[in-house]
Amino acid sequence: MNESAVRPRPGGRSARVREAVFDAAVAVLAEQGPAGFTVGEVARRAGVHETSIYRRWGTREGLAVEALLDRSRRELPIPDTGSLREDLAAYAAELIVFLRAPLGRALMHTLTMAADNPTVVAARDEFWAGRFELAGVMVERAVARGEVPEGTDSRSVLELLIAPLHFRMQATGEPLGIDLADHLADLVVRAFSLPLVD
Repeated sequence: MNESAVRPRPGGRSARVREAVFDAAVAVLAEQGPAGFTVGEVARRAGVHETSIYRRWGTREGLAVEALLDRSRRELPIPDTGSLREDLAAYAAELIVFLRAPLGRALMHTLTMAADNPTVVAARDEFWAGRFELAGVMVERAVARGEVPEGTDSRSVLELLIAPLHFRMQATGEPLGIDLADHLADLVVRAFSLPLVD
């Protein structure tokens, strides 16, 4: 018997079920918001049993956060413009657009509401670890171009860029204007003593 013919394909049925559940979860969140989000409705739309969802994601909050973080990974790519300043401005602009949309607001709301949920915390930590790793690529490219010195802390670069956006979103309620992207990119560049690139 040809062993390769019976070996399960990586990313087979399990990956398809995960994608169907996440797509359904995002759709329900977009239509109903976090308050109207139910595992039963997600299961119905995804064509799976509720028990399967609870077995894999534990709680409705855990499912909501993982689905939203998965969507944000896809909608927030790491730019490669050839300039750190422009990379930062582009990334901030993408994040502003995401946070102003219903799904971005739902993510922030759900993270706040379930901050003590271990499943949610694990998903959040995994997401940000991946974001910081990807942001490190922007800084590494900038080091290679001579825009920033060796040893520049990529995590600090990203934190300084996005912290004001999350502060406005969760603390002050001030509007997230798209013009903030350029403003914040300039501030981060100055904070790291980098020359602005024309």
